[in-house]
Amino acid sequence: MLKSNAQDSKFGTITITALEEKVHPQDSAAVGAVLFSHVKMNLKMNGSTEKVTRKKVKIYKNGGYNLSNIQFYCPAGKSNNVEIVNAATYNLVDGKIVKTKLTSESEFVEKTNNDFWIKKITFPNVKEGSIIEYECKEWGGYLSDWSFQENIPVNYSELVTIIPDPYVFKKNIKGIYTPKVISKVANTYGYSAIETSYLFQNLPAMKEESYVNNINNYRSGISFELESVAIPGQFYKSFSNDWTNVAKTIYDFDNFGPELNKTGYFEDDLKKLLEGKNTSNAKITAILDYVKSTVTWNDYVGYSCAKGVRKAYKDKSGNCADINLMLTAMLRHAGLKANPVLTSTRSNGIAFFPTLSAFNYVIAAVENGDELILLDATDKYSAPNVLPLRALNWFGRLIRKDGTSESIDLAPKKTSLDNITVDYAIEANGQISGKVRHQFTEYNAMAFRNKFEKAKKDNYLDSLEEELGKIEIRDYSQININDILLSPVEIFSFSGTDLCELIGDKIYINPMLFFASTKNPFKQDKREYPIDFGFPFLEKYNINIRIPDGFVLETIPSANALVMEEGLGTFKYNIAVNENMLQLLIIHQINVPIVTTDQYGIIREYYKEMIAKQTQKIVLKKI
Repeated sequence: MLKSNAQDSKFGTITITALEEKVHPQDSAAVGAVLFSHVKMNLKMNGSTEKVTRKKVKIYKNGGYNLSNIQFYCPAGKSNNVEIVNAATYNLVDGKIVKTKLTSESEFVEKTNNDFWIKKITFPNVKEGSIIEYECKEWGGYLSDWSFQENIPVNYSELVTIIPDPYVFKKNIKGIYTPKVISKVANTYGYSAIETSYLFQNLPAMKEESYVNNINNYRSGISFELESVAIPGQFYKSFSNDWTNVAKTIYDFDNFGPELNKTGYFEDDLKKLLEGKNTSNAKITAILDYVKSTVTWNDYVGYSCAKGVRKAYKDKSGNCADINLMLTAMLRHAGLKANPVLTSTRSNGIAFFPTLSAFNYVIAAVENGDELILLDATDKYSAPNVLPLRALNWFGRLIRKDGTSESIDLAPKKTSLDNITVDYAIEANGQISGKVRHQFTEYNAMAFRNKFEKAKKDNYLDSLEEELGKIEIRDYSQININDILLSPVEIFSFSGTDLCELIGDKIYINPMLFFASTKNPFKQDKREYPIDFGFPFLEKYNINIRIPDGFVLETIPSANALVMEEGLGTFKYNIAVNENMLQLLIIHQINVPIVTTDQYGIIREYYKEMIAKQTQKIVLKKI
């Protein structure tokens, strides 16, 4: 146990030693640390819960000042469900401990929406070295999920649950660390209950790593799912779920399954739309495009219809369930074998356990022979089997009309391409001018279209010039920007004066210019979380360089090829000289959307060698 744990293991005890501590003993880079956290959730016989949180946080650096801003969620209109009992900031002044209590001015309620409000507190007199401490009481229903691990080190964390005997919960523990669990029989308010303590010591901070789906998927924590309630001689109900039961329960909701049977509102429009469309693919494309252009997503997720499909169609807007259940119904009416697919968005986390809250999104699927075509009409630039990135989260649950369901893999199978052709000339004074043709396919195409639309043309070109090394872009044009079934292409001319170095009678230049990868995103020795690229991709560069008159090639990079084990990907670097022209063909291909932690060493070395090659320069010497 850390020394500071023993000193600060009691609420209300602040020591000079803890205030004097300049850095965390096990993580010198930490801006702060949780010295002590104790949460007790006491479930009452009526199903309500009293939750008491006692917490003590040390702030080491000014980057940790935000740790003194605490917030609690409560139902709208019920801010009294959260009560701050004790809260204060402690500082060391002239060798003495000075306590600054929280004032009423530091506590306020943000009326967020009609569903919930946020009670916020801001601690006073916070500086480097401060310790903040607070006690909070909350009242709500059943047991809430709890995360032990935070973005700063946690010296001591304990969760205590008191659950009356009639209630049985599944305890779903997630994360790479396992708590110490101690249970005993307790007698509270005259009835028997089980008191369970979940204890962690010295939890490290959650690490920042590149290409992480949702870091909360790997945060050590626990969720509680009500399994059954049994009061002898009075009442019994089972809530036990597996994935099949979860899917069937959701399908039977009034704002889910029955919405799929409503067709009268679109039949006439659909009949006109499908005239002359005789193949399945033609029908799928036409219906998807029609829904995308007719009904706008209001940015709300959820697998239950908010307005209902009829009203969403009339209003021309709705949440993802309104839109994609409408899409499913239209596909079925057109004679296609279409069904909804429950999913969890990336922000909601991976659906590890079978609960009703595991999913928060729904898409459509068409079984077309042996092919399963996934569709989402909430994004105007989506296409068959090209879903918005938010929906690509491991697996979904397809539900058929009869209530049966099956798990389906949401990972994209088709490679998304960046096909880039660059032709440029180098002048003797170091000036470079040339032309770029950049083609996008699949997910890269959807991302490009969304990025361009969001930024608008002038802002997009400004950001592109900055992104590509402060070059000047002119004669910008696009092809296939609005036809979703075709690959969009952007074409532009460019010039720049800072793309090479002139040293003496030599010119040094990276032949890939602004397209070279210069930073390795995988530097750490050990990886805690899987690498999530989202989808397989291939970057292909055809580069043609004209050497200035009066110069010869002194040094060029050698050709190279890397093939990763387990079929993870390949890198090829080919270079050829033809009189005063230099030609390069470079391919960087990742074949899988997700790389496991066991494969991390393979891809780390791959990126290391690839970037080393991409950053090599050619040297031109004046004759």
